[in-house]
Amino acid sequence: MDVSGKLVVITGASQGMGASTSLALGSQGARVILVARTEAKLQAIADQITAAGGEAHVRPCDLSDPASVTALGEDVVRSLGVPDVIINNAGAGRWLAVDETPLEEAVQMMQAPYFAAFFVTRVFLPAMIERRSGLIVNVQSPMSRVVAGGCTGYAACRWALRGFNEGLRADLRGTGVKVTEVMFGEVTSDYWENNPGAKERLPGIANVLIPTMTTQQVGAAMIKAIRAERRVFMRPFMLTVTVGLLWMFPGVVRWLTVSTGWQRGGG
Repeated sequence: MDVSGKLVVITGASQGMGASTSLALGSQGARVILVARTEAKLQAIADQITAAGGEAHVRPCDLSDPASVTALGEDVVRSLGVPDVIINNAGAGRWLAVDETPLEEAVQMMQAPYFAAFFVTRVFLPAMIERRSGLIVNVQSPMSRVVAGGCTGYAACRWALRGFNEGLRADLRGTGVKVTEVMFGEVTSDYWENNPGAKERLPGIANVLIPTMTTQQVGAAMIKAIRAERRVFMRPFMLTVTVGLLWMFPGVVRWLTVSTGWQRGGG
């Protein structure tokens, strides 16, 4: 799908990968709807897009609240129309073992990405199905494929999003609405600063095999993913290779991931 002139909703748009993707979409002529909690941060991104000649609309929203997301959907459709693309990018959560995780935080981690993606997709999907066109992009983590130690709650919410992605694709067969799962390796973003201690728990094998991407590279890759409309789109290339090795040699890849990752009592 060519993004020029298309109406694109992107969640988690106030910083990191979401902000860079929003800027990239705006530069390619997309009409971007920026969604996150903090209006001031969203407005700063929108100002950059409009200053460069693009179109951006700010919609602050608590994506964990069904009523707020419902109101968001009604407002967007009424004022701007039915989105052509939804990018479910909102996600958070510290990397913690089960016994390190406060019960309330376990619930919060499931709210984004899983419930946020479910809610946002749900409010726009009927109109997209009626129009018989559109693309749902679910931004995923490699932890949805192979899990290291010390990040159980985070991994669980990513596996929930993986199940949502697969179920959604089955639901939408024959409707004209497509689903793409986009996955990146490590990215130099605000995520690590907002979740101190998480980066130190990255498996060593990932650091060796998979190059780190910048948020600008992620933005450019997201444009390619939308244009390609594949079932799964991964970057960088070595992440694709690693996931392929997981399919061929699951025991070996899982052992390497766990053995080079966080160890209880070892940091």
